[in-house]
Amino acid sequence: MAQALTKIFRESNERKLRKLLPILAEVNRFSEKVKRLSDAELRAKTAEFKERLARGETTDQILPEAFAVVREAAKRTIGLYPFDVQVLGGIVLHQRRIAEMKTGEGKTLVATMPAYLNALVGKVHIVTVNDYLAKRDRYWMGPVYEFLGLSVGLLQENTPPEERKKAYQCDIV
Repeated sequence: MAQALTKIFRESNERKLRKLLPILAEVNRFSEKVKRLSDAELRAKTAEFKERLARGETTDQILPEAFAVVREAAKRTIGLYPFDVQVLGGIVLHQRRIAEMKTGEGKTLVATMPAYLNALVGKVHIVTVNDYLAKRDRYWMGPVYEFLGLSVGLLQENTPPEERKKAYQCDIV
């Protein structure tokens, strides 16, 4: 019985991942274009995306280009470039699904793409298991978001009320 269930879930997940491959191909196509942009042009993409969203485009429609922008910003700011599997993980998270990843596979980097995309339309909260990881991830990935013009806050267990207020005003907490 357990083997049958494992096979069913594996096949179901493989089918779901295959459906994401065309989106990944679009991200890769935009990535080639985005890498030729200057820093100023790359930064300007945030305002452009916000305008497009205000005119009625959806986050799903701009996802490939937005993910490519984050990919390039990560490379320029922190020296990390999300691999295709990490982009797929980001797509899954944006779709409000769960992406299981092992330690060291880049969950923190994966989260930058859907966090950026969704911060274009509202506040984003990234939750982690403890204060150490929250602080580490804020200072590790924060430069990516800040390069793209988003504000980043940090909440810790003992954060005073005034600092909490300030953090909650940020685009990404």
